[in-house]
Amino acid sequence: MIAIIDYGMGNLRSVQKAFERLGVPARIVTEPHQVRQAERLILPGVGAFRDAMDELRRKGLVEPIREHVAADKPFLGICLGLQLLFDVSHEDGHWEGLGIVPGEVVRFPDRPGLKIPHMGWNSVTLAKPCPLFAGVPEGASFYFVHSYHVVPQDESVVAAWSEHGERFVAAIARGRLFATQFHPEKSQQIGLHVLKNFAAV
Repeated sequence: MIAIIDYGMGNLRSVQKAFERLGVPARIVTEPHQVRQAERLILPGVGAFRDAMDELRRKGLVEPIREHVAADKPFLGICLGLQLLFDVSHEDGHWEGLGIVPGEVVRFPDRPGLKIPHMGWNSVTLAKPCPLFAGVPEGASFYFVHSYHVVPQDESVVAAWSEHGERFVAAIARGRLFATQFHPEKSQQIGLHVLKNFAAV
């Protein structure tokens, strides 16, 4: 069973419906014990980094998430769910994240003609072989909505890159920990393919 974490910061139903289209059972969970029981875990997210971490702490979900990843059980972060994995975010301040992946979250620089947030379809370039992208053609496009992006200390975790004024991390992979800056649930058939791959890892 795939468990989708509800901490009040994500479009959970769209993620769940994507798995329904694939015929893969997925349920929304809110309690620490449900997270600990999950075979596969998804951390979606839309909104502010600080608020998201506050909610995860308030609901007692931080340690269960860390335990799941440490056990090398399949995990997928989506959008803000990718950023929360990192040590710190500079979104309107300096905020500690889950500390699972060393690195930080930074804003796209203000440049003439560069729209922030980065919103819409954009192609990705694969950085290394990754089960999440098995069967995904090079240069496939996915749907993004974000003003901040992750900067890992060790680029070996990068699974895919994209471009918006500069190169940025579109996805990471380490063991069975995966996370995407794009929204696979909003990325039509190619996004469903990525979610199907996750369900099989």
